[in-house]
Amino acid sequence: MDLVKRYGDVEAVRGVSFDVADGEVFGLLGPNGAGKTSTVECVIGLRRPDEGIIRLCGIDALTNPDEVKERIGVALQSTALQDKITPREALTLFGSFYSRHVEVKTLIKRFSLEEKADAPFDSLSGGQRQRLALALAFVNEPEVLFLDEPTTGLDPQSRRDLHADILQMRKEGRTVVLTTHYIEEAHLLCDRVAIVDHGKVIAIGKPDDLIAVSKSTLRVTVQATRPLDAGRLAALATVQHADVNNGRAVLKTANVSQTIIDVVRALDETGNELIDLQINRPSLEDVFIELTGSSLRD
Repeated sequence: MDLVKRYGDVEAVRGVSFDVADGEVFGLLGPNGAGKTSTVECVIGLRRPDEGIIRLCGIDALTNPDEVKERIGVALQSTALQDKITPREALTLFGSFYSRHVEVKTLIKRFSLEEKADAPFDSLSGGQRQRLALALAFVNEPEVLFLDEPTTGLDPQSRRDLHADILQMRKEGRTVVLTTHYIEEAHLLCDRVAIVDHGKVIAIGKPDDLIAVSKSTLRVTVQATRPLDAGRLAALATVQHADVNNGRAVLKTANVSQTIIDVVRALDETGNELIDLQINRPSLEDVFIELTGSSLRD
């Protein structure tokens, strides 16, 4: 869709294009400031793009925004409601905005809000507020659901709970577009991801497919009873790079089997004893570093 969005002299979105299939969980993965939120805000109608075409549910979103809003749901990074409004009241209010809507009691049960259904908004925890945000986004039973950084700021348990909600939506065949700067989250939840950096999509595909074509090498992690010598390990014929930290050696190699043989032999020669060995394939973070030249920054 060649989406462009400028803020003064700053071009936050620089020709972003992607498509999302029915029933797919699609992720925009990138650091804060990469242009993910600006892209989503343009797509859902909160901002007017400077250039580009947007089609949602087969509708031109720029010329028919009201029709599109009936068919999508949105949960932004934070949900701001009146302090004393309750989840039940908020869901009733939001439901009244649409020509069709899900019953409030159904939403309260689905998103585990029973205990807080009649509690004021300012008494809800971060996780409960995010579940309410999902329920509000789901109130019109949308064809496409947009979630912008849905787990930012949540504690580990609340994050797992929200992941379970999104995975359930995927199981039901619902279409979800989410933004995230968490590598593990993107890999866990998304059928496909678009890696975004500096306002551009630099790669797109299934997480495992992106990893499979990565030029990043396998890693062997080794721990022994006595300290390991990084120089000695790096000198092994099949080892491309060796780094020792806190007693663990991480070896990059293109030949895992031979590297393991060489490491065991080197340990035997020095009378050292192997106590742990792990083999790690390249990760989605390795792909990001390979493509951008830097780690995924917060």
